[in-house]
Amino acid sequence: MMFRATARHPALILDDVRGAQKMLSGVARTTALEGSRHLTELVGAPVHLKCENLQRTGSFKLRGAYVRISGLTPVERAAGVVAASAGNHAQGVALASSLLGVRSTVFMPVGAPLPKVAATQEYGAEVRLHGQVVDETLAAAQEYAERTGAVFIHPFDHPDIIAGQGTVGLEILEQCPEVRTIVVGIGGGGLAAGIAVAVKALRPDIRIVGVQAEGAAAYPPSLAAGHPVSLDDPVTMADGIKVGRPGDVPFTFIEELVDEVRTVSEDELSSALLLCLERAKLVVEPAGASPVAALLSDPKAFRGPVVAVLSGGNVDPLLLQRVLRHGMSAAGRYLSLRLRLTDRPGALATLLAALTVADANVLDISHVRTDPRLGLTEVEVDLHLETKGPRHCEEVEAALRAEGYRVIG
Repeated sequence: MMFRATARHPALILDDVRGAQKMLSGVARTTALEGSRHLTELVGAPVHLKCENLQRTGSFKLRGAYVRISGLTPVERAAGVVAASAGNHAQGVALASSLLGVRSTVFMPVGAPLPKVAATQEYGAEVRLHGQVVDETLAAAQEYAERTGAVFIHPFDHPDIIAGQGTVGLEILEQCPEVRTIVVGIGGGGLAAGIAVAVKALRPDIRIVGVQAEGAAAYPPSLAAGHPVSLDDPVTMADGIKVGRPGDVPFTFIEELVDEVRTVSEDELSSALLLCLERAKLVVEPAGASPVAALLSDPKAFRGPVVAVLSGGNVDPLLLQRVLRHGMSAAGRYLSLRLRLTDRPGALATLLAALTVADANVLDISHVRTDPRLGLTEVEVDLHLETKGPRHCEEVEAALRAEGYRVIG
């Protein structure tokens, strides 16, 4: 696929994205656009969720990978392809390669979640575990490409990748022609760039808002400097957008066509993931939940109708468990207390009865008698409770104090 356009000529880019859409017909799903009543009430205008978490392989990455590999010459296809990824890009490349009959090798970090490794292998790739961080894995994949002649498939820094990801933007316009704002997570920038070049060519009035995790936000300083800037140590649970440096190709388009880049905290990501699960019944990874996190953090800042792109749903079950606990804590759904009681038979049972009346669910309890700070007849109890929100937390504490309990932490 020839990429003829520049950022200053979006009509040509639109032709390429439309070509990618035809190429992906019967390969990538046209994912659902689901309304969110809860977010609609918060924003004060219709909010829809573009469910790329329900795409084949669990993310949008198949789109760009398939378009990129489709554009290889017969000689390049015969040499095979190689990629480096902690998850989503790995699976996209593996499936795209299998569909096109191309041999694929995917390098993944040693600590990559086992479900993502297994899925990549099941899609047909040879998986090689190398390095503790993605940068080391990337270097190994590039060395392999140079040594073997395999074509390196970059996760975001190539025009064909951007054209493939831009098909998400065309689908949004078809499914929600009245859209006024599109909110999308940004890592390296391939998805946001693709959506922006497609949407702005047809509807320049639509506002495109990119979202990054606070601990991995390379785009704000890069946009301020006018060129990609590297972060020393990006840190976030959202590994799908944990990229230390913007891609050179997507940066050009984002700089010109994306209206705003916002950042969200880890607490906001956790709350957004929890909201997607509880209210929308959608399993979404932290990176995929980043647009929802932006809506939750400042709901009145978005002109509706709004489409939030849920870019992926490949979340490791262990991470999901931790994130859900974190999200529930951030939402005031957990309460941790330390009480000091008189050590007598039935004291713990009486405390639990008081918590039952207060409608608090005990998740964990620790009974400590050996702390030297305790008196001879005293015992400390550490409680971890599930509650219904911040107000209920206050009510539980007030109820315990009313029963004569001394809360010390």
